[in-house]
Amino acid sequence: MSKKVRVRFAPSPTGPLHIGGVRTALFNYLFAKKHGGDFVLRIEDTDQNRFVEGAEAYITEALEWCGIPYDEGVDKDGGFGPYRQSERKHLYKKYADQLIAKGHAYYAFDTAETLDGHRKDHEAKGKTFIYNWHNRLKLTNSLSLSAEEVSAKINAGEAYVIRFKSPQDETLQLQDVVRGDIQIDTNILDDKILFKSDGMPTYHLANIVDDHLMEITHVIRGEEWLPSLALHYLLYRSFGWDAPIFAHLPLILKPTGKGKLSKRDGAKFGFPVFPLEWDDTKSGEMYKGFREEGYFEDALVNFLAFLGWNPGTEQEMFNLEELIQAFELERVNKAGARFDIEKMRWFNQQYMQQKSNESLAVAFKESQAELADIDIDYIAMVVGLIKERAGFTNELWNLSHFFFVAPQEFDEKARKKALKEGTEDILKKLVTIIEAVEDYSVESLQTDIKGWITSNEIGFGKVMQPLRFALAGALSGPDLFQIMYMIGKQETIKRIQKVIEML
Repeated sequence: MSKKVRVRFAPSPTGPLHIGGVRTALFNYLFAKKHGGDFVLRIEDTDQNRFVEGAEAYITEALEWCGIPYDEGVDKDGGFGPYRQSERKHLYKKYADQLIAKGHAYYAFDTAETLDGHRKDHEAKGKTFIYNWHNRLKLTNSLSLSAEEVSAKINAGEAYVIRFKSPQDETLQLQDVVRGDIQIDTNILDDKILFKSDGMPTYHLANIVDDHLMEITHVIRGEEWLPSLALHYLLYRSFGWDAPIFAHLPLILKPTGKGKLSKRDGAKFGFPVFPLEWDDTKSGEMYKGFREEGYFEDALVNFLAFLGWNPGTEQEMFNLEELIQAFELERVNKAGARFDIEKMRWFNQQYMQQKSNESLAVAFKESQAELADIDIDYIAMVVGLIKERAGFTNELWNLSHFFFVAPQEFDEKARKKALKEGTEDILKKLVTIIEAVEDYSVESLQTDIKGWITSNEIGFGKVMQPLRFALAGALSGPDLFQIMYMIGKQETIKRIQKVIEML
């Protein structure tokens, strides 16, 4: 590539960043880094009516948590700022005027009531009203009015919009990296609004002008923008600018595979669709976040990379650097990608096994008040014994609480299975054997207790089940001799004696 690759992620601060937006940001980031380019974050906030307080901060925090750092943005000026469209609004009128001067745009004064009347009239006749070449000369605009009439309306402060003049009888041959060749008949295009008399541009004009001024070489965005491709291509052509290379990513589908994944699906199926928790003050609802639900950011990134892309190999586990090296836009699929939360959980479990015991211990201690005064090295040793059975940090306590506190409640089914006739005598004898162990190690405990069981021809289950029940309050868990060693001789005997008192 001759020009330096520059891509942008351009969300609107109208709410929390959806997981589909994170996937779009990720693909932009991977492509930029693969080609030694820049990843730009631009905030498209021209629609002030939909602006939500805190949404911009949420977007930047979400990208930071996911490990997708942007090279340029609101707080990282790379010489192409400002990076909020609301701070660039002084730029757009000039470009709208250029299009009018070139004959590619025009002033339109039609009121909302007039246009609504046309729509209803068309609907009554079974037709669809489209403002374009076939009726623009019959409507109130600078193509049907004289220059004097247009000037008079503008000088009188009459509200207007600037519309793009879509061409007639032309077939556009467009290219998309993901979709391939696309043909568009311009006769079906409407004359989109580019600019309003309140001084604010619409998305279409601001988007094109900003991409050009920021020297964006590749526009990688969601499939929902595919219907705008023809207009955007025509705008580039009308300005006489080189258009960037376009790639439209497939939708992320519901778990059922039918329809686009929405925030309602998260509530319905019980999983997050946002990277971070979001408190919607308007609706009063609190939406789950992957971070708060205990997912690892690198597991989420790995999972998202496979939503619509595959490396062409059997490899599934990729760190970020490996993703950068493997990523190719040409391997992005056209078809929508089903959001499989079970696969996401699988990824999380795989990443959990790769984490060091020490790093998990820190997270575990921070999340569990009962561990505040417990030595971090001890917690790390416990984590090493139980993490293979966990998929999330927040599952560690249920799997390991007996390493830190004696069982207060006992599983009733386990009680019936473990405590039988003769159990009391077995546990009393076990206490004397444990008391006699001088080298209180896993190996010594194992040798002495198993030796006693074998020499007395006692069934292992008759000893090990009530012993595990006494130590852990249940019949599942890590190696029993490891538990005894970790909690120490005195605590082990104390817990056994408590169960003896229950018999």
